[in-house]
Amino acid sequence: MSAAALVIVGAGLAGWTTAREFRKLDTSTPVVLITADNGDFYAKPTLSNACAQKRAAEQLVTTPAAKMAETLNVTLLAHSLVLAINAAAHSLTVAGANGDSQTLPYRQLVLATGAHPIRVPLQGEAAAQVQSINHLSDLAHFQLVLGDTPKTVLIMGAGLIGCEFANDLVLGGHRVHIADPAERPLAALLPTGASQQLQDALQSLGVVWHLGSTVQSLRHADSTPALAATLSNGQEVAADLVLSAIGLRADTALAQAAGLHCERGVVVDEQLHTSAQDVFALGDCAQYASAGARTLPYVMPIMNAARALAATLAGTPTPLVFPLMPVSVKTPALPTVVAAPHPGLAGHWVADDLDAEAAQTGGAWRFLDGQGQQRGFVLTGKQSARRMELAKTTVL
Repeated sequence: MSAAALVIVGAGLAGWTTAREFRKLDTSTPVVLITADNGDFYAKPTLSNACAQKRAAEQLVTTPAAKMAETLNVTLLAHSLVLAINAAAHSLTVAGANGDSQTLPYRQLVLATGAHPIRVPLQGEAAAQVQSINHLSDLAHFQLVLGDTPKTVLIMGAGLIGCEFANDLVLGGHRVHIADPAERPLAALLPTGASQQLQDALQSLGVVWHLGSTVQSLRHADSTPALAATLSNGQEVAADLVLSAIGLRADTALAQAAGLHCERGVVVDEQLHTSAQDVFALGDCAQYASAGARTLPYVMPIMNAARALAATLAGTPTPLVFPLMPVSVKTPALPTVVAAPHPGLAGHWVADDLDAEAAQTGGAWRFLDGQGQQRGFVLTGKQSARRMELAKTTVL
C-alpha cells in the first residue's frame, strides 16, 4: 500500500463524507477506508424512525459499500480492525477479515471512530438483556427480538434518542415506558414549557413516563412480558425488551493507546489536527476546539467538519467554523427544533412574544444572555416552521 495514501478509520457518516469531500478536491491521492463492519452507507438518524415506517434494518442502506468505494475511488478494507497506530512511523497495524495482520503506511490519517452507547451497570440476572441501538446491526437484532406482534418496551433515558425511539415504537403499535432520573424529558436541551409539551404529546399516544427514577435491576419473569425491571422508586415495570438510550461516549480507545491527547473525545484544534502529526479526527469521536472543547454528536457538525477537513487534507489549511446548527428532534407527536445555547452560558429562557400566535398558544422560546441577546431558541409544533426566522436573529 502506498505511503502517500490518505487513510480513514471508520465508515460512518464522518468517514464516508470526508472521503467524498476530499475527492471533490483531489482525484489522484490514494484513499483507504478501514471499517470493522461492511461499510454500507446509511443515515444514522433513520435508526430511530424505522419501526413506524415498517422498514427493516437492511432497507435503511442508501448506498452499498462497494458502490461507495467505486464511486469515490477508495480502497475499502471491510471487516478489518485497526489494532494500533504508530504515529512516529506514520503507520497502522490492521487485522483483516481473514485474521491476518498487516502494516499499513499513511501520509495522513483520519480517525472517524464514532461513539459507543453509554451503559450503566444494573443488578439482576437479566441485566445483559438490555439493548442499545447505535448501528444497523444493533437495529437488526432489536427488530428480530421485537418481532411482528405488539410488545412492551422499557426505554432507559428521556433524552433526544430516547424520545425519538419512544415516538417511533408507539407509532409502530408497541407499548412504551420511559424511565429517566430527570423530572422532565430532554431536560438538558429544552425549557420547561417545551419539555412539558413533549411529555404531554407522547403521553397522549400512550407513552408511560417514570420520571425522577432509574432502572436499578432487571430479572427474568415467569410470565409475559418476560422481563421485570425494578426502578429506583421501588416500582416494578414488566417489559418484553429494555432499550438503553442514555447517551453516547466518544470512542477514544485507539487514539488513547497511540498516546493522542483525549478528554471527552479525541482533542482536535481548529483544523482538526490531533496531538500527533498528520493525524486528524472528526465526528462523534472528536472534541472540537471550534465548539468550545465539546463533542457534537449530530449530523450538521459532521458535514461542516468534513468539508473543512477535506480542504486541509488537500493542501489548503482551513479552520473549522461552525455555523448555527439547529437540531430537529424526530418526534412526530410534537415536531421540535432546538438551537441550544453554548453549555454554561449564563442566561435564561423566555417565551416568545414577538409572534402573535406564539404568544397566544406557546411553542416558541428564546434563550437570552445577560445582555439580552438571543443565543438560542426552541420551536415546537407549528412554530417549528419559524426555524429560519429565529436563526437569523440568533447570535453565535
